[in-house]
Amino acid sequence: MRVLVVDDSILFRRVMTEVLSSLPEVEVVGQAQNGKLAVQRIRELQPDVVTLDMEMPEMDGLAVLDALKAAGNMPVVIVVSALTKQGGRLTLQALQKGAFDFITKPEAASAEESRVFLANELTPRFKALSLRLGVRGILRKAAPLPPEQPRPPISAPPAASEGVSARMQRIAFGARPEMVLIGVSTGGPNALAVLLPALPLLGTPVLIVQHMPPIFTQTLAESLSAKCALRVCEASHGETAEANSVYIAPGGRHMRLAPSPDGRRIIQITDDPPENNCRPAVDYLFRSVANNFPGKAMGVILTGMGSDGALGLKLLKRHGCFVIAQDEASSVIYGMPKAAVEAGVVDEILPLDLIANRIASLVRSGP
Repeated sequence: MRVLVVDDSILFRRVMTEVLSSLPEVEVVGQAQNGKLAVQRIRELQPDVVTLDMEMPEMDGLAVLDALKAAGNMPVVIVVSALTKQGGRLTLQALQKGAFDFITKPEAASAEESRVFLANELTPRFKALSLRLGVRGILRKAAPLPPEQPRPPISAPPAASEGVSARMQRIAFGARPEMVLIGVSTGGPNALAVLLPALPLLGTPVLIVQHMPPIFTQTLAESLSAKCALRVCEASHGETAEANSVYIAPGGRHMRLAPSPDGRRIIQITDDPPENNCRPAVDYLFRSVANNFPGKAMGVILTGMGSDGALGLKLLKRHGCFVIAQDEASSVIYGMPKAAVEAGVVDEILPLDLIANRIASLVRSGP
């Protein structure tokens, strides 16, 4: 993968170049210190990937994305953002304009700590990109296929380890879910911007774990709330999970659900250790609901890298919870949904634009 590094800091460009050059199958083909020069270099060098700073002189990152889109020359863009409210706002706008993903700038005390941080952030993203670009190259070489006819949603096979009696019990259970749980990572802000505004008033709470750093989730919640019939907020410790409200786990902290003595569902925010290298982690939320509210929820697993959520879904399935996974074609990265499908815990695989209607149907009438 040919990569262009764009940032107004010469020191950061140097560190980023060193880290990227150490990754397998990555070649840094150039640098640019401002947006205007970046657009020129992209035109000349034709990189596969651009790491793009948001706040630069002459032409900022958003203007670069607009110029690339207008020219029809959009490489894969990984946004490099400051860990601030302004950085979160700019990052969400960049994702809406077609950026693939984002990382935050390291706040480490030394250059070596910054290198370690960047390597940890960039390595999984470039592994995912390598697969994605490889598949895209294969498809470009393949002969064109005839237009595909509409087909019904794909139902995934039940888990091989699930006994016949357990499957029959699950089929017969048919209870309406009393809450909706959603796990999502890479591509999540745009996926949620499609899914949540399409949801009607459900009469149930919706709890979401989106892999994001601190500050960014509050900005995401504010952006989504303006578009939705449901109230969308960043979750707070000790509040009750209310019907027709969407709670997004705060960036950098876990979210779980616990019962109160009077039967309410209480959101708890913790600083427990990361799981699957993530905090917040999807498994952490799903496991708490499986343990404290068995059979009361449905699970939805959307686009994202890795396998976070698959173990939690296994626990939810033991109590008959219905599970939907986003399909590969509509996923930015088919990692988390694929892991859930391969674990045998998914009831239906749907394109993103059909998931909201299916959630509403299940909440109204059950499986």
